[in-house]
Amino acid sequence: MGTFVVSGAASGIGAATTALLRERGHEVVTVDLRDADVTADLSTARGRAEAVAAVREKAPAVHGVVPCAGIAGLTGVDPALVVSVNYFGALALVRGLRAELAAAGNSSVVLLSSNSVTCQPGWNADVAAACLRDDEEGARRAAESADAVAAYPATKAALAYWARGESVKEEWIGAGIRLNAIAPGMIATPMTDGLRKDPKLGVFADAYPSALGRPGRPEEVAEAIVFLLSDASSLLVGSVLFADGGTDAILHPTKPEGMQVGKIAVGLMHRASAAATRVRALRGKG
Repeated sequence: MGTFVVSGAASGIGAATTALLRERGHEVVTVDLRDADVTADLSTARGRAEAVAAVREKAPAVHGVVPCAGIAGLTGVDPALVVSVNYFGALALVRGLRAELAAAGNSSVVLLSSNSVTCQPGWNADVAAACLRDDEEGARRAAESADAVAAYPATKAALAYWARGESVKEEWIGAGIRLNAIAPGMIATPMTDGLRKDPKLGVFADAYPSALGRPGRPEEVAEAIVFLLSDASSLLVGSVLFADGGTDAILHPTKPEGMQVGKIAVGLMHRASAAATRVRALRGKG
């Protein structure tokens, strides 16, 4: 049995994941603003540091981290706050617990992306690019140039791209830490209830097609997350698993791709680092 850390555990997918892990005999350290083992505000650097320190006190070794804490991009929501919580809050937890993940010897991280990355047109690529450069202030400024609805998929895209880029690096997979992401679609949670009540965006709540003809359930996403955390998914590294009832497949029959989204310029250093990783991998095969 392992020890796992789940943020955003008080409701929705985080709560369902926590319940399923505990049902299967694992220990779970929960993180949230309230009703959690560790109460912390992941929107601030201080809150993130406090969360990491508190988790470390409870778990010297961590077998998996699932940063579920997130803010929906709804009307009236501060887009800069969406950036700070969804991307930087999530990665602060993962990076801050890297030593504990390595100490477990075989561990897994599952980041919460979203099918909005491919199914919502016109989101803010500048926000995603700044996130991937670890420029929180720049990402917040870029987000403030538009509504929160454009910032949300940008943060989720950045999480998926970070998982893919970092997953093959020595500091992660070399330490026995697998990085993957899951991209849920419309899931029946308090977050999507808020979308339906949104005066501007509520009309889109049920507009996207689904092969199943219904929203997903948090428990269904939790099953997929727990699979990605388990040894049964040992060959999955840098994967992004769509759990959206077929929405992305309907809209993009050949491959997932963003719609009306500019190219994300992640910078020369990021590209150089990725190229070096590929070269090392190829040499290893030789």
